[in-house]
Amino acid sequence: MVLTTIALLGLAFGLDLLIGEPPNAFHPVAWFGRLVGALDREWAESERGQRLAGVGIALVAPLLPAVAAAVVVILAIELSTAIGAVVAGLVLFLTISLRSLLELTDGVVAATGIDEPDGPDDLETARERVRGLVGRDTTALSPAELRSAAVESAGENLADGLVATLLPFAVLAPLSLPLAAAAAAWVKGVNTLDSMLGYPSKPHGTASARLDDLVMWLPARIAAVAIAVAGADPLALARAREWARDPPSPNSGWPMATLACVLSIRLVKVDVYDLNPEADLPTLEDGERAIPVVGLAAVVTVVVAVALAAVSGAYGPAFEDATWIVAGVSP
Repeated sequence: MVLTTIALLGLAFGLDLLIGEPPNAFHPVAWFGRLVGALDREWAESERGQRLAGVGIALVAPLLPAVAAAVVVILAIELSTAIGAVVAGLVLFLTISLRSLLELTDGVVAATGIDEPDGPDDLETARERVRGLVGRDTTALSPAELRSAAVESAGENLADGLVATLLPFAVLAPLSLPLAAAAAAWVKGVNTLDSMLGYPSKPHGTASARLDDLVMWLPARIAAVAIAVAGADPLALARAREWARDPPSPNSGWPMATLACVLSIRLVKVDVYDLNPEADLPTLEDGERAIPVVGLAAVVTVVVAVALAAVSGAYGPAFEDATWIVAGVSP
């Protein structure tokens, strides 16, 4: 199963690099997003009632894509083990997003050349494109601030769009393909809930935001390590500690601050956080350098996933046997 898992990691990662995300009409994550949109409503008159309703949403909603993914893989395995494996790989592919992230980041950076001597005058295009990466008001942002927003998002979404689903899949796939697919789909569901409901103005999204904080604690830090390795600057992690806790999220600051230190640039969201403040805001060249660093960090993540799959394949059966022994029964 280890070789199968490695092949599936390659399948999912390769498909993302080759074709990117499917159109929304055919993307299960977009379908789940429409469900979340229907849940984004007033469930009670009081704020406490809204928060309680949000707990139910956070507990139940991500289970829907998880169960659906597991059932689809189980049914496919009934037809053929090979078909089931491919379907599990396709589920993983649908939960990751790297190519679209890098392309959108590149598009924003390229369109901000207005303040460069030989750059294009396309600032409104940059403001429009960056809205696909960040939720802040972009109307008054300078070219350098737009580049900062794009680079920040590239670092943060490396964790959300790749690390968070790839690694649990790698750990669980040698043991159970349906469970691995379910885990990837569940994490993606949690991320989607947080991105749509996790705002202070939405009490029914508080539980979703807290759950996402818990789920993303480790992936965000692994993404930071991958960025430091990709930038050949392991000490960037130590420097990033000074600012990693400045953003409101307990997790997003780690990959963002590490990327800022690796690139020796300042990343800022006005009145919210200021990462590596003694450096300058990113130039056009800095923004262009960020893209291959994040891309290489993704490759580092895949290598880590392969290593985890190997460890899981080697020690997973022994763990299962130990579990049965503790339970006092035979497998």
